[in-house]
Amino acid sequence: MIASGSHEQTIRLWDIATGELLRTVSGHTGAVLALAFSADSTLISGSQDETIRIWESETGQCLRTWRADRVDERMNISGVTGLTESQRTLLKTLGAIEDKAPA
Repeated sequence: MIASGSHEQTIRLWDIATGELLRTVSGHTGAVLALAFSADSTLISGSQDETIRIWESETGQCLRTWRADRVDERMNISGVTGLTESQRTLLKTLGAIEDKAPA
């Protein structure tokens, strides 16, 4: 078996002897940029969606997903001054947190 990744966010598994497409695996939300088979025949993929996934190659089932924190993930902007409301909203969309003390 051999695997190919695509900008269409899928992984295709092929029979190396016949060239037949065995299955298409979906789950990433960005281009699939890296693929590797482990010794136990599971498939590991890396994607532009900033995740690494482990797949059962026989079924196409995703077994595990890892995602690294983004740059602003969990950055605490509580008490930060000088930010506009739109900047504050953008930072929170990117993963920043703001603990507002009760009034």
